[in-house]
Amino acid sequence: MPILSLILNILWVVSGGIWMAAAWLIAAVLMVVTIIGIPWARAAFTIAWYTLLPFGQTAVRRDEFRGREDIGTGALGWLGNLVWFLVAGIWLALGHAITALGLALTIIGLPFAWAHLKLAGLALWPIGTEIVSQDEIEARRQAIGRY
Repeated sequence: MPILSLILNILWVVSGGIWMAAAWLIAAVLMVVTIIGIPWARAAFTIAWYTLLPFGQTAVRRDEFRGREDIGTGALGWLGNLVWFLVAGIWLALGHAITALGLALTIIGLPFAWAHLKLAGLALWPIGTEIVSQDEIEARRQAIGRY
C-alpha cells in the first residue's frame, strides 16, 4: 500500500470510517443468520473490508473489469440488487450520506466525505461489483489498453 493511501486509511478509520465498516459487518452477519441472505452476505463482507480501508482500492463493475458476465452481473444480479436495495441498501446508503454530511462541514473532512458518497452509491446497488486495488486497475489498463 502506498504511503499516501496508508495515511489516508489511518485518518479514515479514526475519523469514523470504522463505524460504517461495522454497520456493513452487522448487515453481513444478519444476512448469514437468516440463511437465505447468504448470497448477499458475501458482498457485504467484501464491502465491509473496503469501507474499513477504502483508499488505494476502488469498486468496479465485474463484467466490465473481467470482460465477461456472470450470475451477479446479469438478470439475477439485478434482482439481487433490488432485494438488497429494499432490505439493507437504503439504510447503509443513508448512514454513509449522513456521515459524509458531517465530514463535509470541515475542510479536512472533504476527501472523506467524498469517499462516503461513493460508498453510499455502492451501498444502493452492490451486487455485480468487485473491489480491486489501483495496481490491478493499472495492470488491466496496460494489458488490454482500456479501463
